[in-house]
Order: sequence, then C-alpha cells, then structure tokens
Amino acid sequence: MLRARLANLQEQIKVAQESLAVAQVQLDNTVIRAPFSGVVIAKSAQPGEMISPISAGGGFTRTGIGTIVDMDSLEIQVDVNESYINRVNPGQPVEATLNAYPDWKIPGEVIAIIPTADRSKATVKVRIAIKTRDPRIVPDMGVRVGFLESKPAGAAPAPTVAGVLVPAEAVRPDGNDSIVFVVADDKKVQRRRVTLGPDVAGQRRVENGLREGERVVLAPPPGLADGQAVRLGDK
Repeated sequence: MLRARLANLQEQIKVAQESLAVAQVQLDNTVIRAPFSGVVIAKSAQPGEMISPISAGGGFTRTGIGTIVDMDSLEIQVDVNESYINRVNPGQPVEATLNAYPDWKIPGEVIAIIPTADRSKATVKVRIAIKTRDPRIVPDMGVRVGFLESKPAGAAPAPTVAGVLVPAEAVRPDGNDSIVFVVADDKKVQRRRVTLGPDVAGQRRVENGLREGERVVLAPPPGLADGQAVRLGDK
C-alpha cells in the first residue's frame, strides 16, 4: 500500500508539473511581442477587446492591435510613367525632395523596379532607398524625386590637369629650355626654368616651375637678367 501511494503521489507531481507548464504557456500568450523594433504609429485595439492572430469571422474580434514602422528601413515608392521607365535602372542615383522641406535635397538610390504596370495610370512603381537617415523623414510624407544620370560602368574619372596658365609672350626660349621671369616682393625678377604643357586658348600651361598667384614679366626684353629691378605698370 505504501509503494502504491508513493507511485500515486509521484504521478500527481508529474500532472502538477505539466499543468504548471500549460499555465506558463497561457501566461506567455498574454504578452504581445513585436516582430521587429520600431515605432507604433497607430493603435487599432482598445482595452477589453478580444484579440486573435487570425480572423474569427465576427465583428467583435480584432486581428491586430497596432501598426509598427521600422524607421531605419523607410523607403520611397514612386510611380514612373511607362514612357520613361527605360531610363531608370537599379542602383541609379536619385535626389529626393520632401514637400515639407523643399530646400532639403535627400540622396537616394533605386532599389528595384516592380515588374508590373498600372494600366489605369500607365505607370510603373519604383522603390528608392534613402541614404540619409533623419527624424524629419516620417511615413506617408509627400515627396518628389529626380533621377540622376548614372556613371557608366568602368568609366575612368575625369583627369585633373595640373599647372598654371600664363600668357604665351611671358615664356622665352633659352636653348632647349623655356624660362619665365617672376617678379618677387622686392620688385626684382627671378629667372625660372619651367616645364611647359599644351597650349590652352592662346596661353601656355606651366606644369612645373611656377605657383598659382605669382606674377610674371610679360614679353621680357632680351637684356633682362636675373635679380634686375623692374617697375610695375598700371596693368
């Protein structure tokens, strides 16, 4: 009898443990967890209403309690006329302007072109990513976008041309070299050997030997020598 009572009590303990687990699950079901971090922008249910994850077929059961927005994943959706959709490509840079802030240009990029068209409006929907995160950007704001020209793939950047431009008559040949006379602060000239580049609109490009802002002697006479004092004209 003692062994039977002991076995009976052990079974009752197991039943109590299982009942506790069921109650814990029911308690956990009363906690509503968001599927992602965000901001609640709309509350659909009120205290006392019944909530169900699926539609119950009646008008007294809510299938949702609110709307959550992930502010870090906001994007722009625009309708592009199908006549111009051939100019839009994924990855193309975009400049967006909110109606509330007309002087603020927001950089963006085309995410994708939705592969369907709206026959009633003859438009195609385009998704655009926002590169600048800002609290002023909120859902359902009015926005205008401008699609910018994308750089061709593999295109090399425009080369930068170094050097300064001087009048062609300021350069004087000296054997195989070219020289100019630079006017120093003490109004004396310094003879400089320079390296010339291609002509630009009647001027000579000096790639080496001159700095921007230095003054040179225009049409130096043959007798002009290094260290000679000069008098500056009105021009």
